[in-house]
Amino acid sequence: MRPSPVPRRWDNRPVRSHPRRSLCVDPDSPSRLLRCAQRDRCRECGNAVEWYQRVRDRPVLLHPQELPAAALPADHRWHVSSGLAYHSGDGSAWCRLTHASICPARDIDGASVPELTRLRRMLAVHTRRLVDAGSFTPAVPADPAARQQEGPCRPARPVVQILYVRYLAARPLDEIQCVAQTRRRDRCALRILDVHGSAGVWRLVPATATHGQLALPADVMAVYDLSSLPYAEQLRWRTQRCPQHAETPTAADLALTDWEPFDPLVHHAHVHRRLPTHSRRPRPGGGAQKAARR
Repeated sequence: MRPSPVPRRWDNRPVRSHPRRSLCVDPDSPSRLLRCAQRDRCRECGNAVEWYQRVRDRPVLLHPQELPAAALPADHRWHVSSGLAYHSGDGSAWCRLTHASICPARDIDGASVPELTRLRRMLAVHTRRLVDAGSFTPAVPADPAARQQEGPCRPARPVVQILYVRYLAARPLDEIQCVAQTRRRDRCALRILDVHGSAGVWRLVPATATHGQLALPADVMAVYDLSSLPYAEQLRWRTQRCPQHAETPTAADLALTDWEPFDPLVHHAHVHRRLPTHSRRPRPGGGAQKAARR
């Protein structure tokens, strides 16, 4: 008896294998991410974190491990349901914790909680190991006086106008990284600011509120305006893609975009009244004037 070329089960039924399909993302989907719980590293301490979406707010960074709920205060408990993070407990014995509450690079209030203090010390030790191994370099804050005299005015979180909508960036313009996934399944290392192409213009625009809100004390604010660019170029900025990945829209996103809808009342600390295009030079005789005043 010749063996059958078709593989069969124990009851002589043929084994049918469906052709495998590569995972793709619907172009009309509001979220182009392939999965939730995006793994990342904290830019301040270098420890592992996970991005989670919230219902009506910006994504939140959570600690990648679950912790006993009884050891944490009620206002520190988070839980994840259907891929969304909620700032409350779900009644279980385990909960999640935001990374901001235990980040060793931040000055955290409420350090009297033993569990938070223990986790913060563990993360601080891991940060020191990363620094010693050379795999992480912490950002050293520059001297404010030296930066004001020598370097140009560089907003840490600039306000960008894209398609006539103002957004607040999470980092300076030349540090905004592409969110697309490369062929090696890692995040693209290029920046969305194209130094060889057309760019936006810094403008001073009225810092007025919208939707019937009260006006701000500042008269004008600096905005990086992209309204003069073509529609495709502005769409590339809003989707946070480099020029190379803007030509391949089928490539999935590996991270969340850093844009946050700008609210002049909520983000008043990021309102700048001068254009960040010139260096701040010390006034002549400024040191002598300060010495005379003393």
